[in-house]
Amino acid sequence: MLAPLALQVQQANATEFVCKPSTLTHDAADLASTWSKGNAPLRILAIGSSSTEGIGASGKDKTYPARLGALLRAGLAGRSIEMVNAGIGGETAPQTLSRLKAALSEGRYDLVIWQVGTNDAVTGGDLGTFRNLVADGIAAGKQARTRLVILDPQFYPGIKETARYRAYVDAIAEVAKARAVPVLSRYQAMLSWYQRDAEGFMAALAGDRFHMSDAGYGCLAQDIARSLLGDKPAVTLAASAR
Repeated sequence: MLAPLALQVQQANATEFVCKPSTLTHDAADLASTWSKGNAPLRILAIGSSSTEGIGASGKDKTYPARLGALLRAGLAGRSIEMVNAGIGGETAPQTLSRLKAALSEGRYDLVIWQVGTNDAVTGGDLGTFRNLVADGIAAGKQARTRLVILDPQFYPGIKETARYRAYVDAIAEVAKARAVPVLSRYQAMLSWYQRDAEGFMAALAGDRFHMSDAGYGCLAQDIARSLLGDKPAVTLAASAR
């Protein structure tokens, strides 16, 4: 049974980022079914680049995987959860894919969250090759009989080649949809944050205006938790953060 997730709500001002729930995936009900049965310990792998490692966070406990693990433990009434953070800053899809395959062959995971695409979109490259890499990673997850979801690139105001960047976001969505794999659309969520309050949004980013801050990672973790637990009335997630 899901337990309520109560987070402290602070009074926001103009220099704060107010985290309001965003819908990251249309497959929330399907994902939630993964956790609704049994009480066995859950092992989750978060793999990707700097957003997973937590560049921009003030500490390891402020990364999105750490915050997500805490939220899931609370939402699943103390169920044992091992959250493995396998983020390495600066990686592109080929590098992370190689580590993903190795991780799947070396251990069992109940869920893998694969954050992919940001550095590929920033640096450019062959989009067709990138599509194939995403498909390859999905196939590896299916072969290992591991539930896999994809976390797509972040939105940030300094995107220089918007059309190219968005093409990578769209490619992930298209490849994943064709293979019935959920995508947690961080890009769309963060874009909605920015459109709602451009000034406040900057507090969701680190000083480099690219990586996420504690506030941004915290809000991302909340949105992922809502997706994994299902958008239940008993799950209350709301917070403001500097």
